[in-house]
Parts: sequence; structure tokens; C-alpha cells
Amino acid sequence: MSRSKKPVNPAAQSGLDRLKEETAAELGLKDYKNTYKGALTSADNGRVGGQMVRKMINSQENQFAQGKTQATSGTLTAKNDINKLS
Repeated sequence: MSRSKKPVNPAAQSGLDRLKEETAAELGLKDYKNTYKGALTSADNGRVGGQMVRKMINSQENQFAQGKTQATSGTLTAKNDINKLS
């Protein structure tokens, strides 16, 4: 089965795009949004994605540490239904 390119949460797409731009600028890649990604090295593109993941993990860890967890609806896994964790 092929993976869909459709985002899981379409409302989050603009936030991810802003994070990508911010991260690319921090790494010295100016105007990343309008840059042809094929002209960049895979290492440059990978750095942007990797740094984005680090930021998201760090942000989530900080929220957990402050006790600011947010319950979501649905199933985490078949074994651990989020609705049964309470």
C-alpha cells in the first residue's frame, strides 16, 4: 500500500511550514520556501528536517515536564487506547 501525501491534520500544515522556514533560516538557508529543493544537497534538506524533529521533541518534553499534556481523541495503538488511560 502506498503512503498518502495528504497531511493527517491539515490544520497543522501552516504551522509546520512556519517551523520549516524558521529552522532553515537558523541553519543559514535563506528563502527556503522559494528555493528549488533539488538544487540543495540532501544533507541540507535533511538538516532542516532533523532540526525540526529535535525542536518538536524538545517542545513536547517541556510540555510534559510542566504537566501541560493535552488529551486527544482516538487510539494511540490498539493496545493503549488513550480513552482508557484516564
